Amino acid sequence: MSAVLREHELLVPDSLEWDWFVYGSGGTGLITRMSLQGPIDDEDVPSRVERSRPAGFPDASVGSILVMGAGTWLDATGEKRGEHRLVELTVAPDAPGIWAELAVFHDIWGPFDFRGEPHPDIERQNAPRLTAALRSLDALLGVPAEPGDPTYFGSAEGHGIKRPDVIDGRGPDLTDLL
Repeated sequence: MSAVLREHELLVPDSLEWDWFVYGSGGTGLITRMSLQGPIDDEDVPSRVERSRPAGFPDASVGSILVMGAGTWLDATGEKRGEHRLVELTVAPDAPGIWAELAVFHDIWGPFDFRGEPHPDIERQNAPRLTAALRSLDALLGVPAEPGDPTYFGSAEGHGIKRPDVIDGRGPDLTDLL
């Protein structure tokens, strides 16, 4: 999945973060964060994760894993801009509840910035990239993505962001929670 996101320049992983749980007992309350010293698919990554098991919980297993890094977005003129945590990928690798979530946090995917100002050129540069990445992930996983729960800042629709209500040519001003 991270290879697909890298290909679309949405996420170049630089660190992983995960929680620990013990079967039959639940979560440990501990979180581990590891900087990647190479590509995420480096053969040393799984053993580094395993070696980081908390000494006080020798039976602990890895819970959900958050993949973090930088991505690239395009401004209105098409110039590339780097952004840490442009998107985040979370995966839960343990059956039976295997799942993955892709989260976006920026206003570049929709027609308005967080102040409600239209920015169609920014949306035009970025929304198709998100759509293409989501479709590629669908193909990779063999199942269609399910939209997550709506948030104050927006909601998913299909392979993109749902257009908000427009009043007098403006979207909602969401800056009160930024």
